[in-house]
Amino acid sequence: MKTHNFTTTLLVDQSPKEVFNAVNQPQNWWSGEIEGSPAKLNDEFTYRYKEIHFSKQRVVEMIPDQKVVWLVTDSIINYTEDINEWTGTKISFEITKKDGKTELRFSHIGLVPEIECFDACSGAWTQLVRQGLFSLITTGKGEVILLG
Repeated sequence: MKTHNFTTTLLVDQSPKEVFNAVNQPQNWWSGEIEGSPAKLNDEFTYRYKEIHFSKQRVVEMIPDQKVVWLVTDSIINYTEDINEWTGTKISFEITKKDGKTELRFSHIGLVPEIECFDACSGAWTQLVRQGLFSLITTGKGEVILLG
């Protein structure tokens, strides 16, 4: 049986550079409190949403206008039995040209159907990426998505 990581894609008219720049502004599309910055390789930042979710990410791969990968180095998800189930997972953004447009492929590597938060977390990611990040890419203004 093959395990599938959560993945969603966007296809936009904007350039790979514009998509890359938007991805690297999570404070403008990821609802919650963000401290730190993912501007360059090895940068770290934390994300907190109320008392429900905390995670710390480190930029482990960055290819300008092509790819960004964040490693989740610490996490607390307060509604799961294993509150650290995001720790060690990776959040990946792959940017490619496709038929005159730019495709963004978002994957949360390790967010698989076998873990408890899969349904809730994949639903949240779908909203954040397909609404908040999409809005930031296409209009220059991120849409605040209120989760929970």
